[in-house]
Amino acid sequence: MRRCLYLALLLALIAGCGGATQPAGGEQTIDLPSLKPATVEEGGTALPPPKTVGEVSLEETLARRRSVRAYTNQALTWEEIGQLLWAAQGITRDWGARTAPSAGALYPLELYVATRDGLYHYLPDGHQVVHRPALGLHQELWEAGLKQDWIREAPAVFVIAAVYERTEGKYGARAERYVHMEVGHAAQNLLLQAVALDLGAVVIGAFHDDQVREALSLPEDHAPLYLIPVGHPAE
Repeated sequence: MRRCLYLALLLALIAGCGGATQPAGGEQTIDLPSLKPATVEEGGTALPPPKTVGEVSLEETLARRRSVRAYTNQALTWEEIGQLLWAAQGITRDWGARTAPSAGALYPLELYVATRDGLYHYLPDGHQVVHRPALGLHQELWEAGLKQDWIREAPAVFVIAAVYERTEGKYGARAERYVHMEVGHAAQNLLLQAVALDLGAVVIGAFHDDQVREALSLPEDHAPLYLIPVGHPAE
Protein backbone atom coordinates (compact mmCIF):
# COMPACT_ATOMS: atom_id res chain seq x y z
CA MET A 1 0.00 0.00 0.00
CA ARG A 2 2.81 2.38 0.94
CA ARG A 3 4.64 1.46 -2.26
CA CYS A 4 1.55 2.33 -4.36
CA LEU A 5 1.13 5.64 -2.52
CA TYR A 6 4.80 6.46 -3.06
CA LEU A 7 4.55 5.73 -6.80
CA ALA A 8 1.42 7.87 -7.09
CA LEU A 9 3.11 10.81 -5.37
CA LEU A 10 6.21 10.41 -7.55
CA LEU A 11 4.16 10.39 -10.76
CA ALA A 12 2.24 13.48 -9.62
CA LEU A 13 5.51 15.28 -8.89
CA ILE A 14 6.93 14.41 -12.33
CA ALA A 15 3.75 15.56 -14.07
CA GLY A 16 3.82 18.83 -12.16
CA CYS A 17 7.38 19.60 -13.25
CA GLY A 18 6.73 19.33 -17.00
CA GLY A 19 4.68 21.24 -19.53
CA ALA A 20 3.78 24.89 -19.86
CA THR A 21 2.43 27.13 -17.12
CA GLN A 22 -1.35 27.13 -16.84
CA PRO A 23 -2.87 30.53 -16.00
CA ALA A 24 -6.39 31.06 -14.77
CA GLY A 25 -8.90 29.45 -17.09
CA GLY A 26 -6.56 26.66 -18.16
CA GLU A 27 -5.13 28.56 -21.15
CA GLN A 28 -1.56 27.73 -22.10
CA THR A 29 1.11 30.39 -22.00
CA ILE A 30 4.18 30.51 -24.22
CA ASP A 31 7.63 31.09 -22.79
CA LEU A 32 9.33 34.02 -24.50
CA PRO A 33 13.08 34.68 -24.52
CA SER A 34 14.22 36.43 -21.37
CA LEU A 35 14.12 40.21 -21.80
CA LYS A 36 16.97 41.16 -19.50
CA PRO A 37 17.89 44.80 -18.81
CA ALA A 38 21.39 43.98 -20.04
CA THR A 39 20.03 43.61 -23.58
CA VAL A 40 18.87 47.23 -23.67
CA GLU A 41 21.12 49.21 -25.97
CA GLU A 42 22.58 52.55 -24.97
CA GLY A 43 19.88 55.15 -25.44
CA GLY A 44 17.15 52.51 -25.64
CA THR A 45 14.15 52.14 -23.35
CA ALA A 46 12.77 48.73 -22.45
CA LEU A 47 9.07 48.24 -23.17
CA PRO A 48 6.63 46.41 -20.86
CA PRO A 49 6.88 42.63 -21.45
CA PRO A 50 4.45 41.46 -24.16
CA LYS A 51 1.52 39.23 -23.28
CA THR A 52 1.06 35.86 -24.92
CA VAL A 53 -2.43 35.12 -23.58
CA GLY A 54 -5.38 37.39 -24.33
CA GLU A 55 -9.10 37.52 -23.75
CA VAL A 56 -10.10 37.53 -27.44
CA SER A 57 -9.80 34.49 -29.70
CA LEU A 58 -8.11 34.60 -33.08
CA GLU A 59 -11.42 33.83 -34.74
CA GLU A 60 -13.06 36.79 -33.04
CA THR A 61 -10.28 39.18 -34.04
CA LEU A 62 -10.61 38.03 -37.65
CA ALA A 63 -14.36 38.59 -37.58
CA ARG A 64 -14.05 42.04 -35.97
CA ARG A 65 -11.16 43.40 -38.05
CA ARG A 66 -12.07 46.41 -40.16
CA SER A 67 -10.45 49.62 -41.34
CA VAL A 68 -10.92 52.39 -38.75
CA ARG A 69 -10.20 55.97 -39.80
CA ALA A 70 -11.69 58.01 -36.93
CA TYR A 71 -10.12 58.09 -33.46
CA THR A 72 -10.65 59.73 -30.09
CA ASN A 73 -8.02 62.00 -28.53
CA GLN A 74 -7.00 59.29 -26.07
CA ALA A 75 -3.31 58.43 -26.32
CA LEU A 76 -2.08 54.84 -26.46
CA THR A 77 -0.36 53.45 -23.39
CA TRP A 78 3.15 52.06 -23.60
CA GLU A 79 1.71 48.64 -22.82
CA GLU A 80 -0.46 48.95 -25.94
CA ILE A 81 2.33 50.35 -28.11
CA GLY A 82 4.74 47.67 -26.96
CA GLN A 83 2.22 44.90 -27.60
CA LEU A 84 1.55 46.19 -31.12
CA LEU A 85 5.27 46.41 -31.90
CA TRP A 86 5.83 42.91 -30.57
CA ALA A 87 2.91 41.53 -32.59
CA ALA A 88 4.48 42.87 -35.78
CA GLN A 89 8.14 42.05 -35.19
CA GLY A 90 8.67 40.67 -31.69
CA ILE A 91 11.16 37.91 -30.94
CA THR A 92 9.59 34.57 -30.00
CA ARG A 93 12.59 32.19 -29.86
CA ASP A 94 16.01 32.37 -28.24
CA TRP A 95 17.70 32.19 -31.65
CA GLY A 96 15.83 35.28 -32.87
CA ALA A 97 12.69 34.03 -34.66
CA ARG A 98 9.96 36.66 -34.84
CA THR A 99 6.18 36.78 -34.84
CA ALA A 100 6.10 37.18 -38.66
CA PRO A 101 7.82 34.68 -40.98
CA SER A 102 10.83 35.90 -42.94
CA ALA A 103 12.49 34.31 -45.98
CA GLY A 104 15.78 32.85 -44.79
CA ALA A 105 15.21 34.41 -41.36
CA LEU A 106 16.92 37.54 -42.70
CA TYR A 107 14.40 40.02 -41.24
CA PRO A 108 14.63 43.00 -43.61
CA LEU A 109 11.90 45.03 -41.89
CA GLU A 110 12.41 48.05 -39.63
CA LEU A 111 9.52 49.26 -37.47
CA TYR A 112 8.88 52.79 -36.22
CA VAL A 113 6.04 54.49 -34.37
CA ALA A 114 5.31 58.22 -34.49
CA THR A 115 3.54 59.71 -31.46
CA ARG A 116 2.86 63.27 -30.33
CA ASP A 117 6.26 63.46 -28.64
CA GLY A 118 8.38 62.15 -31.47
CA LEU A 119 9.54 59.05 -33.30
CA TYR A 120 10.43 55.70 -31.76
CA HIS A 121 12.48 53.02 -33.50
CA TYR A 122 11.66 49.48 -32.39
CA LEU A 123 14.54 47.13 -31.63
CA PRO A 124 13.21 43.57 -31.32
CA ASP A 125 16.34 42.44 -29.48
CA GLY A 126 15.51 43.37 -25.90
CA HIS A 127 11.98 44.55 -26.85
CA GLN A 128 12.98 48.20 -26.64
CA VAL A 129 12.61 51.52 -28.44
CA VAL A 130 15.00 54.35 -29.19
CA HIS A 131 13.41 57.81 -29.00
CA ARG A 132 14.08 60.47 -31.61
CA PRO A 133 12.44 63.80 -30.71
CA ALA A 134 10.55 65.20 -33.69
CA LEU A 135 8.05 68.04 -33.38
CA GLY A 136 5.22 68.23 -35.91
CA LEU A 137 5.92 64.74 -37.20
CA HIS A 138 2.24 63.88 -37.67
CA GLN A 139 1.82 66.98 -39.84
CA GLU A 140 4.78 65.97 -42.01
CA LEU A 141 3.49 62.42 -42.36
CA TRP A 142 0.03 63.79 -43.21
CA GLU A 143 1.50 65.83 -46.04
CA ALA A 144 3.62 62.91 -47.23
CA GLY A 145 0.56 60.65 -47.03
CA LEU A 146 -1.50 62.63 -49.54
CA LYS A 147 -3.17 64.56 -46.68
CA GLN A 148 -5.27 61.64 -45.48
CA ASP A 149 -6.68 63.04 -42.23
CA TRP A 150 -6.52 59.82 -40.22
CA ILE A 151 -2.72 60.06 -40.36
CA ARG A 152 -2.77 63.41 -38.58
CA GLU A 153 -5.58 62.50 -36.17
CA ALA A 154 -4.32 59.14 -34.94
CA PRO A 155 -2.40 59.21 -31.63
CA ALA A 156 0.14 56.80 -33.11
CA VAL A 157 1.25 56.01 -36.65
CA PHE A 158 3.25 52.82 -37.13
CA VAL A 159 5.65 52.82 -40.06
CA ILE A 160 7.12 49.68 -41.59
CA ALA A 161 10.19 50.11 -43.79
CA ALA A 162 12.28 47.54 -45.62
CA VAL A 163 16.01 47.11 -46.18
CA TYR A 164 15.93 45.03 -49.37
CA GLU A 165 19.67 44.36 -49.35
CA ARG A 166 19.32 42.02 -46.37
CA THR A 167 17.26 39.64 -48.48
CA GLU A 168 18.82 40.28 -51.89
CA GLY A 169 22.17 38.82 -50.84
CA LYS A 170 20.59 35.36 -50.63
CA TYR A 171 17.58 35.50 -52.94
CA GLY A 172 18.60 37.95 -55.64
CA ALA A 173 15.79 39.11 -57.92
CA ARG A 174 13.10 37.32 -55.87
CA ALA A 175 14.00 39.29 -52.74
CA GLU A 176 11.48 42.06 -53.47
CA ARG A 177 8.66 39.52 -53.67
CA TYR A 178 9.68 37.91 -50.37
CA VAL A 179 10.01 41.25 -48.59
CA HIS A 180 6.54 42.31 -49.74
CA MET A 181 5.09 39.03 -48.50
CA GLU A 182 6.77 39.61 -45.15
CA VAL A 183 5.51 43.14 -44.68
CA GLY A 184 1.98 41.85 -45.28
CA HIS A 185 2.44 39.25 -42.54
CA ALA A 186 3.75 41.87 -40.10
CA ALA A 187 1.01 44.39 -40.87
CA GLN A 188 -1.76 41.81 -40.45
CA ASN A 189 -0.29 40.77 -37.10
CA LEU A 190 -0.42 44.39 -35.97
CA LEU A 191 -3.99 44.85 -37.22
CA LEU A 192 -5.26 41.76 -35.41
CA GLN A 193 -3.45 42.76 -32.24
CA ALA A 194 -5.12 46.17 -32.44
CA VAL A 195 -8.52 44.47 -32.53
CA ALA A 196 -7.62 42.34 -29.51
CA LEU A 197 -6.72 45.55 -27.63
CA ASP A 198 -10.02 47.23 -28.61
CA LEU A 199 -8.15 49.64 -30.85
CA GLY A 200 -8.80 50.68 -34.43
CA ALA A 201 -6.30 50.78 -37.29
CA VAL A 202 -6.04 51.22 -41.03
CA VAL A 203 -3.24 50.42 -43.47
CA ILE A 204 -2.02 53.08 -45.90
CA GLY A 205 0.08 52.41 -48.95
CA ALA A 206 -0.57 55.69 -50.77
CA PHE A 207 2.17 58.17 -49.87
CA HIS A 208 5.27 59.85 -51.23
CA ASP A 209 8.12 57.52 -50.32
CA ASP A 210 10.85 60.18 -50.32
CA GLN A 211 8.78 62.56 -48.17
CA VAL A 212 8.09 59.84 -45.59
CA ARG A 213 11.78 58.94 -45.51
CA GLU A 214 12.70 62.59 -45.07
CA ALA A 215 10.08 63.20 -42.35
CA LEU A 216 11.42 60.25 -40.35
CA SER A 217 15.09 60.93 -41.20
CA LEU A 218 15.41 57.34 -42.36
CA PRO A 219 18.65 55.94 -43.82
CA GLU A 220 18.76 55.84 -47.62
CA ASP A 221 18.43 52.05 -47.66
CA HIS A 222 15.15 52.14 -45.68
CA ALA A 223 12.18 51.96 -48.08
CA PRO A 224 8.87 52.85 -46.35
CA LEU A 225 6.14 50.38 -47.29
CA TYR A 226 3.27 50.95 -44.84
CA LEU A 227 1.80 53.70 -42.70
CA ILE A 228 -0.60 52.31 -40.09
CA PRO A 229 -2.52 54.85 -37.97
CA VAL A 230 -3.79 53.33 -34.70
CA GLY A 231 -6.05 54.74 -32.01
CA HIS A 232 -9.19 54.28 -29.95
CA PRO A 233 -12.15 54.15 -32.37
CA ALA A 234 -14.40 57.21 -32.33
CA GLU A 235 -17.31 55.28 -33.84
